[in-house]
Amino acid sequence: MDTVRHLPYKDIETEVLVVGGGSAGVIASIAAAREGVDTWLVERYGFLGGTSTQVLDTFYGFYTPGSHPRKVVGGIPDEIVAALERHNAMLIRPNTYGAGNGITYNPDILKIVWESVATQAGVRILFHALAVDVETHHGRVASVILASKSGYLRIHPKVVIDASGDADIAALSGVPFESAANGPVQALTTTFRLLNVDTQRALQIGKKELHERMAQAIAEGRYDLPRKEGSIHITPLPGTMATNMTRVVNIDPTDIEQLSWAETEGRRQALEYFRFLKECVPGYEHAHLAGLSVQIGVRESRRIYGHYRLKREDVLAARKFDDAIAQCGAPIEEHHSGADTRWEYLPEGETYHIPYRCLLPLHCDGLLVAGRCLSADHDAHASVRSMGQCMAMGQAAGIAAAWAIHHHSTPSEVSIPLLQNRLRQIGAILD
Repeated sequence: MDTVRHLPYKDIETEVLVVGGGSAGVIASIAAAREGVDTWLVERYGFLGGTSTQVLDTFYGFYTPGSHPRKVVGGIPDEIVAALERHNAMLIRPNTYGAGNGITYNPDILKIVWESVATQAGVRILFHALAVDVETHHGRVASVILASKSGYLRIHPKVVIDASGDADIAALSGVPFESAANGPVQALTTTFRLLNVDTQRALQIGKKELHERMAQAIAEGRYDLPRKEGSIHITPLPGTMATNMTRVVNIDPTDIEQLSWAETEGRRQALEYFRFLKECVPGYEHAHLAGLSVQIGVRESRRIYGHYRLKREDVLAARKFDDAIAQCGAPIEEHHSGADTRWEYLPEGETYHIPYRCLLPLHCDGLLVAGRCLSADHDAHASVRSMGQCMAMGQAAGIAAAWAIHHHSTPSEVSIPLLQNRLRQIGAILD
């Protein structure tokens, strides 16, 4: 006889639910909890950080690019950087892509910092839980369904912050969005780290020479390197270098079959780029492959349609907005399907504002987004997706969610002047 299993639901009530424990989601949960509201943070892996601990080792977007860098992200993100500094686990280095100084750190120490600051703020964390469905009522999210080893959990929040990166909750709630299915999407990258590098000799090879050696190796047919550029940089660990080189193109990260193939292809490419470095670049002769990214790095998937859509012209004109909750000076950085990367810069030293309306999805009350799934077109997104800006968005979303709870209201009714004042009080840089 066939058996049909009905897994029981465990129901949990909360005031704020944050889905996704990446840089935007952790900061959002910390901000909300510190404002005195009951906050749960759901993460599908067994640690926090998202891209910051799974894929990369550098916070970008904290500073404007150019000869006179200006700090444009502050508040709770500063506490994270300070904690890394106390652990002697970070350094500030020029970004070889020209997008401003990068804050490079030890990702394993950052995992501990993220959860330490979150738990101290009173955030309740659920690891190994995946949001798989939502229930809506009268145009707002009534509950979020999680799948876990314990069975299904049904979370009943008053406000939800979708920091999933892929806008999972927004999409399940019927919010309109743009994705790889109906528009361009940036390439995916598997990163890797190398041990036992002679960093003194390796650093004598500049970006131009590295790329020339890469082009020559490709032309001679000795290596299969789809991207003829990329970067490799020092880390806080002696003799250890980190890379951003591989390129897997034309993938919809929300299609599980495509994403599965991309994971395999990214690792294949990583091994090939490692072989190239070891055989063709001074300083890497005795290097060892120390680790691959936990998963392939996704730059872009779903981008929601919100109350305002940040546009390419807003970025390049350094546009300012009355409802600003963060700012950004990073260039448009598009990792397209070709062999290079397209860069378009703002005027020297300038920034544009990120409007609060970009965090407010259309057609769904009680829901905010934070991070790379904000409301933006493809080119604007290629600038605003840096982790510094994702943290700043999360900070604003967390405070806005708490404001809505305290005032028995919705995020769309938040007082912008009060939100901005509170952000400034905790150290956010809006001006």
